[in-house]
Amino acid sequence: MANEYSVELEGLTKQFGGFTAVDNVSFKVKSGECFALIGPNGAGKSTIIKMLTSLTKPTAGTARVAGYDVKTQSAGVRLNIGYIPQMLCADGALTAWGNLLLSARLYRIPPSQHKERISEALDALDLADVAHQRVRNFSGGMIRRLEIAQSMLHRPGVIFMDEPTVGLDPAARNAVWKHVRRLRDEYKVTVILTTHYMAEVEELCDRLAILHHGKIVAAGTIAEVKGALSPQGSLDEIFERLAQNDDEKSGKENYREIGRNRRSIAKRG
Repeated sequence: MANEYSVELEGLTKQFGGFTAVDNVSFKVKSGECFALIGPNGAGKSTIIKMLTSLTKPTAGTARVAGYDVKTQSAGVRLNIGYIPQMLCADGALTAWGNLLLSARLYRIPPSQHKERISEALDALDLADVAHQRVRNFSGGMIRRLEIAQSMLHRPGVIFMDEPTVGLDPAARNAVWKHVRRLRDEYKVTVILTTHYMAEVEELCDRLAILHHGKIVAAGTIAEVKGALSPQGSLDEIFERLAQNDDEKSGKENYREIGRNRRSIAKRG
């Protein structure tokens, strides 16, 4: 019987020197659902993603992804996940096909399966017509779709997306949303994403967790989170209130404290 949960965190903590970026975070993500991590800049979202993808080790606590422990079984984690970082990762000098071929080799997909897997990924992301065009000529939305194709090439059970539509225009954002829904609904992939767009959460996600200063302040369905934090308000209002509180606090800090906090945030991504 398949595990009900694709991702499980218990007391996950990450410290940088004396600064706690992620503080005793626990939650579970059901297999086949889309789960959002939201919160103001510096809340710890990207640091959690980096720990779950085994790019950085937790200071304390445990996490399992696709059944593998992120501390002791990082190779198993990486073979069973896809990861789309904030920064562009496609090579502009290569064609779409060339980028996917490179990914197929990195994921150690047998050469006999390369053509089938690449064609399947291009078709799934509506990129077959531009397969042999150089990526440097693609729009931002097309590049993001190519990166989704790269992330699903080895057929992972879990895909992590760190701000997948940041900087995209509304049309490109809607196109990416369509394909994220396909990953969840047709391919039964578990999707975990971070975002600042509350419309993205409401459009795509089954459940979410709100982070603030490295801690979870609410988690559950959208209705449950609204009920806990602002029964009559929207997710946008909740998000804005948390961000405003941070702005008011930072206004009372001295120059040295602000510099120290910015350096800490830069470390955690």
